[in-house]
Amino acid sequence: MAPPDDPKALPEWGEAYLGWLATQRRAAGHTLDSYRGDLLALCRLAEARPPESLGTHDIRRFVARLHAEGLGGRSIARRLSAWRGLFNWLVRHRGLPANPAEGVRPPRAPRRLPKALTPDQAAALLDTQPVDGALGLRDRAMFELLYSSGLRVAELAALNLDAAHELGEGMLTVTGKRSKTRTVPVGGKALEALRAWLEVRPTLACVDETALFVSRQGARLSTAAVRTRLARWARESGLGVHVHPHMLRHSFASHVLQSSGDLRAVQELLGHASIQSTQVYTHLDFQHLAKVYDAAHPRARKRGGA
Repeated sequence: MAPPDDPKALPEWGEAYLGWLATQRRAAGHTLDSYRGDLLALCRLAEARPPESLGTHDIRRFVARLHAEGLGGRSIARRLSAWRGLFNWLVRHRGLPANPAEGVRPPRAPRRLPKALTPDQAAALLDTQPVDGALGLRDRAMFELLYSSGLRVAELAALNLDAAHELGEGMLTVTGKRSKTRTVPVGGKALEALRAWLEVRPTLACVDETALFVSRQGARLSTAAVRTRLARWARESGLGVHVHPHMLRHSFASHVLQSSGDLRAVQELLGHASIQSTQVYTHLDFQHLAKVYDAAHPRARKRGGA
């Protein structure tokens, strides 16, 4: 199973599978390179044994060895996915009786928490005076809104001008993941910044542009541009911390939860489908979250009762 000479060469079945991916699935070059690395790892672990001789117990042993070698859960999951694809192809095209990688799971990867700004850091960032004229007013409005309402960067970029109609009531309706809409409050500082931006928006926006936030060219601002502008704003503020949109969202969730202890409210504001998702945005353990939930929600299941 191990290639004889070229360290990047695979046995015939491996090269044939990559060829099938290239021609039938039209896999990109970098994707094929990634698959090649995953298949070479399989060859190394199998120690020259052919694929038809491998069983589920072998694949589990390979996963354990990769984990012992220090490979992370996400990387092992990707490697397993490549192996499953290979074995499925061998079943369909080479008569392999079964897929030995089916049902094998990688070790659970730890969920990494995004970093949050302290309230003082958030204030220092957002109190920075804009220096780029209309673009600076736009940037301040965007960043105030990200922190004020806990928006995802894609939700911010997708906002249309008609969203401004709700601002008089201090509310905003956004479309989140899976096209679900939610209404979020907008704080006073964000409202002030948005009104300042709306006054100068016509100097930048194309006549028929519907986006709330537009680029220097007058078209809808991309999520990548929002990230770039926020990183630049943070540098110019002298904060000394790399700031990205998700950090503002996490800071919003952390600060609201720390102040209110209202898990359900934070869950709704973030647009999360489950409390477990909200847990990722907090520094609290799930047992504490469950207690807050039980105390706050009238239809929560009471633990310890009948």
